[in-house]
Amino acid sequence: MAAGSEKLTRQDAERRGHRAELLAIWVLRLKGFRILARRYRSPAGEIDLIARRFSLLVFAEVKARRNSADAAWSISRRQQQRISRAAEHFLATNPVYRNHDARFDAILVSPGRWPKVIANAWQA
Repeated sequence: MAAGSEKLTRQDAERRGHRAELLAIWVLRLKGFRILARRYRSPAGEIDLIARRFSLLVFAEVKARRNSADAAWSISRRQQQRISRAAEHFLATNPVYRNHDARFDAILVSPGRWPKVIANAWQA
C-alpha cells in the first residue's frame, strides 16, 4: 500500500480484521467467556465470534476502524439481520444451546485503545 494511502487493500483489511478478532477474543476470555466459534458461517451469513459464559450466548460482530464511532456506525441494519439469521441457524444446528439466553454484542476495535464492548448492541 502506498504511503499516505487511505484505502486498505483486501489483504490489509483481512489482516486488520484477524487482529481485531484476536483482541476481541481476549476481551471476551477476560470477561469469563469461552469461545465456541470464530467466523461461523451459515447459509444466512457469518458471525465473527460466538461465546458462552454459563447460560449466556453472545453473538459478536467485531469492527476495526479508526475510532469507535466509525466502527459502531459500520454495522448496518441489514448486517444485523444477517447475523441474527446466522444465530438462528447456529441454535438450530446446536440444540444443546437452545435454552441459553442470547444477545448480540458489537466489539469495536480502534488503534491504541482497548476494544469497546457494546453489550446488547441490537435485538433479533
